[in-house]
Amino acid sequence: MILPAAPGPAAGASLSSAAALAVVPAVAPESTQQAIGYPSLFLLVLIGALVPVVPTGALVSSAAVVAVHQTAPFSMALVFVTASLAAFLGDVALYWLGRRGMRSRNGSRWLEAIRSRAPEDRLAQAQRKLADHGVAVLVLSRLMPAGRLPVMLACLLAQWPLRRFVRGNLPACLAWAVTYQLIGVLGGSLFAEPWEGVLAAVVLTVLISAVPSVWRRLRGTAAE
Repeated sequence: MILPAAPGPAAGASLSSAAALAVVPAVAPESTQQAIGYPSLFLLVLIGALVPVVPTGALVSSAAVVAVHQTAPFSMALVFVTASLAAFLGDVALYWLGRRGMRSRNGSRWLEAIRSRAPEDRLAQAQRKLADHGVAVLVLSRLMPAGRLPVMLACLLAQWPLRRFVRGNLPACLAWAVTYQLIGVLGGSLFAEPWEGVLAAVVLTVLISAVPSVWRRLRGTAAE
């Protein structure tokens, strides 16, 4: 009777590795993406609210596209909460810094950054609308491309207290997050691959942001 040979060291190591893999579950790629993605989204939207050079709308739409293709529960809700909270905190921080600049004799670089992105015609229009409609203008300013900073500067010049700005800015950030998330959901549902939906969402948000400047140029050309 021939007995089976005992497993050698290499075979024993292989069996031990297989047993370990069977006992310890592997980390799902979605978990890794969420652990990295949500903090990154929060940080980028927060920076974009303070330094308005980051296309925050495109970021939210892209995150929504990825969430559409994920199986984890509450992915869309987490994108909404992360984006709206980061936008709200960034706006409040920028308004607070702007108020400090208004009270300072020498101003501040934050106040100058707001002024540089609020042309005189847009500022005058924002001041008129703010005087007529009050807090409701903040909600619309967040939804209009390049409309946030002129209205924020109008609020600063009108000497709105921080508490009043916060009350108006909260629904504005919620509406903004919903709008750009819906753009991402649309892009994600139309395409099978996530990268295709991300590309479509980015192109759409860039086109939306370019509409006001193109319209102003066309009006200026027609006036000439």
